[in-house]
Amino acid sequence: MKKSSTPPYLIQSVSELHRLLGLPKPEHPLVSVIKLADTQCFPTDVLRSFIYNFYSICIKKDFKGKMKYGQSYYDFDDGVMTFFSPGQVISTLTEEDYVCSGWWLVFHPDFVRNYQLARNIRNYGFFSYAVHEALHLSEKEETLIAAIMQNIAQEYQSAIDGFSQDVIVSHIDLLLTYCNRFYNRQFITRKSANTDLLIRLETLLADYFDSGKVEERGLPTVQYLAEELAISPNYLSDMLRNLTGQTAQQHIHNKLIERAQEILTTTSLSVSEIAYQLGFEYPQSFSKLFKSKMNVSPLEFRHSFN
Repeated sequence: MKKSSTPPYLIQSVSELHRLLGLPKPEHPLVSVIKLADTQCFPTDVLRSFIYNFYSICIKKDFKGKMKYGQSYYDFDDGVMTFFSPGQVISTLTEEDYVCSGWWLVFHPDFVRNYQLARNIRNYGFFSYAVHEALHLSEKEETLIAAIMQNIAQEYQSAIDGFSQDVIVSHIDLLLTYCNRFYNRQFITRKSANTDLLIRLETLLADYFDSGKVEERGLPTVQYLAEELAISPNYLSDMLRNLTGQTAQQHIHNKLIERAQEILTTTSLSVSEIAYQLGFEYPQSFSKLFKSKMNVSPLEFRHSFN
């Protein structure tokens, strides 16, 4: 008999999160700033796997014990930030000696619905990063982020008036702008590790084309490459953009054009045969992509070598 799996626990609201953490009701139903030192661990049945119905931004300090996200353990250091968007499945496991301090900001999408932030937040790819791709802050950066969190907490705990939401949203916007800046800094400071990742990507793409997988399965997707490299698709694209100025999709296309050039100049295969060999269902799609990259058609490129 097949064993049934338990679906992730959906934490519907900020109020429900407070209840699970053993906290008093939030000051506002759509937003809360939580001191991690004041919280207790989720019940075991919730902690295994859950989904937030809201955004979560957390800076953890003085972490003791281990926390498991997905299939891997993660040891938090001081000044580590994690970001989760609504609908993301999170699986965790903490040790009995779990201790943590820091700040936790949660807000429902409706809280920022009528603000520019609601549109801008979609551009912050780090909400879709895996946990092992968390933001590691320097001491100076940690102090700055903690100060913004404290400002949000102060406004949150003040008497609510007609300006409260505007002020809190402006602080969240500032917080995310700094986080975006620090993430880009992290790609630079971790350049050696990311260069190794780039080498692994190049090897993976070469093997994919050499093994004939491209003809059998079509072009590799960003999702496929990310899974093979054990990173998230957004992290892969952001890493490549910082190292090469191009996205993961552009990188795949560049590798494809390199292989197409090689076949065009070393074989007598027709353009249609080359297109099928490179995973295209329609030769016209291949010719269009080739011309957009090279400014000449495949046949014109071949004739230039004759």
